[in-house]
Amino acid sequence: MKQKRFLLEESELPREWYNIQAEMPTKPIPSIHPQTRQPLGVDDLAQIFPRECCVQELDTEHAWIPIPEEVLEKYKYYRSTPLVRAYALEEALGTPAHIYYKNESACPLGSHKINSALPQCYYAKQEGTTNVTTETGAGQWGAALSYAASVFGLEAAVYQVKISMQQKPYRSSIMRTFGAAVTGSPSMSTRAGKDIITRDPRHSGSLGTAISEAIELATTTPGCKYTLGSVLNHVALHQTVIGLEAEKQMAKAGEYPDVVIACFGGGSNFGGLAFPFMRHNLTGEKQTKFIAAEPESCPKLTRGQFRYDFGDEAGYTPLLPMFTLGHDFKPANIHAGGLRYHGAGVIVSQLLKDGMMSGVDIPQTETFEAGLLFARTEGIIPAPESSHAIAATIREAEKCRQTGEEKVILFNLSGHGLIDMTAYEQFLNGDLVNYQLSDDEIANRLEKMDF
Repeated sequence: MKQKRFLLEESELPREWYNIQAEMPTKPIPSIHPQTRQPLGVDDLAQIFPRECCVQELDTEHAWIPIPEEVLEKYKYYRSTPLVRAYALEEALGTPAHIYYKNESACPLGSHKINSALPQCYYAKQEGTTNVTTETGAGQWGAALSYAASVFGLEAAVYQVKISMQQKPYRSSIMRTFGAAVTGSPSMSTRAGKDIITRDPRHSGSLGTAISEAIELATTTPGCKYTLGSVLNHVALHQTVIGLEAEKQMAKAGEYPDVVIACFGGGSNFGGLAFPFMRHNLTGEKQTKFIAAEPESCPKLTRGQFRYDFGDEAGYTPLLPMFTLGHDFKPANIHAGGLRYHGAGVIVSQLLKDGMMSGVDIPQTETFEAGLLFARTEGIIPAPESSHAIAATIREAEKCRQTGEEKVILFNLSGHGLIDMTAYEQFLNGDLVNYQLSDDEIANRLEKMDF
C-alpha cells in the first residue's frame, strides 16, 4: 500500500526560521514613518512591537534566524504537522496530478497561527511586557494569541472584527476560555473606534479597524505590546517552519512540488509554506510555480495597486509598500474572515512585482464547493480561508487532467472549519452569494488616497 502520511522525527525539526529577505535579488523598498516620512528603524517599531520582532522585521542580511530554545520546546508539543498525499481527492478529480497538503489544522487551536503567536509572546515576556493586544478576523489568530499569552503568563486583549464575531461566536468564546478580553471592532472603547463609528454607525468592521484599536491600546497602556498575525515580515518568518518541514517531508515522499499554493490574507500563511521552496527558485535550482489564492471580493494581489499605504484604517501603522485596495477599504461580509484585509505584506508585494509568484481570486461559492469536495474525499472540513487554496489546487489539477501532465501540487491546509459550520450550513441551504468589485469601485477608492 502506498504511504499517505509523512511526519518528521524530533531531531529533524527546523531549528532556524528562513528569512527570504536576505536572499531576494530585489529587496523590498523601506517602510516609512508616517510623520517623518523617513525609513523605519528598530526604535520606531519597538514603540509598538516586541523589540526582537522589530529586529527580525528589518533584517535583510541573515537568511537563517535561530529559533529560541523555549519556543522550540513549545513547538515540539505539536510539530511536525503531517504532510498528506490526497489520493481520494485525486481520484475524485480524475487528475494525473499528485496532490499533497500540509495539515496545519493539526496545530493547537486548529490553525497555523500558533507558529507565530508563541515566539511573539515569548519575546514580549523576555523584555518585561505584561500585556499583549491584537486584532483578529475570523478568530484563528485571536485564539492562538490568547493561548500563547496564557502559556507565557501574559494578559491578552483582542479586538475581533464585529461581523466575524457575529458570524463565528464560538471563536470569541475560545479566546475568553484562555483568559483574553475580547471586544468587537469598531468599538467605543478607543478613539479610533469612536471616530470610525461616528463616520459610519453601521460599520461592520474590518481587519483595518481592529488593527487601529489594538495599536491604540498598546501605545496608551503601560507594559503592553501589540502583536500581529499576518502581513509583517517577522510573522511570515516564524511561519516558515511550515515550508521547512514540508521540504523534508516531500523528500521522504520522493517528490518535489511543481506548484505551491496557499490562501492569502496578508501573506504569512502563504509565505510560511512558499518561501522555503522559493529559495531554490532564487538560486535557479528549481522552477516551482507559486500561487496565492485570495477572495474575489478582496482582490489586492490581482486588482490592487502597488503603493505606500497604512496597514490600518485610522493610520496608526507605518506606511508599507504593498499591493492595496486602500486602507479604508470596507470588505464584503464573506465567511473567510481571515482574508478580509485590504493589503498584502511587503515581501509578498515585492515578489509579486518581480514575477516570482502570482495571485488568483476565487469566488466565495467556488471556495465552499471545493471545501465540500475536500471534506467528502479527505475527511477534514476545511476553514473557509483554506478552501481558497483547495479551490486553486482543483483548478491546477483540472489543467493537468486536460493536458495529461503529472504535476506535483502542494497546498497548505491552514486550518479546519469545525467552528465555521454556520457558513457551511448557509452554503448548503443556498444562502451564500458571491461579491465582486467593479473597476470603478477600486479606482475611486485608490484615487482618494493622498500619498
